[in-house]
Amino acid sequence: MDEGYVETVLDLVERIPPGRVTTYGALAAVAGGGPRQVGSVMARYGGPVPWWRVVRADGTLPPSHDDRARETYLAEGTPLRGSGGLDMTRAFWDPATGD
Repeated sequence: MDEGYVETVLDLVERIPPGRVTTYGALAAVAGGGPRQVGSVMARYGGPVPWWRVVRADGTLPPSHDDRARETYLAEGTPLRGSGGLDMTRAFWDPATGD
């Protein structure tokens, strides 16, 4: 995988503020490639960055990450719905605009 692309994705993930999340697709729209390519970067190299802030378009994480991520969402004050899922309307951070 292209080292420059990996660095671009990881840099974007490091910019996501605490209490906010973004999607694989939103990252791909800025970094290039597609959501699966971003997912591949995160799977291989995402351990040192705040990986829990990158979610699927529906606001979910892979089930294997859910428990660890939920603890961090609560600690960071990430907006959640009454059902306990992420409130994507309030929590979404757009990497294209930084907002």
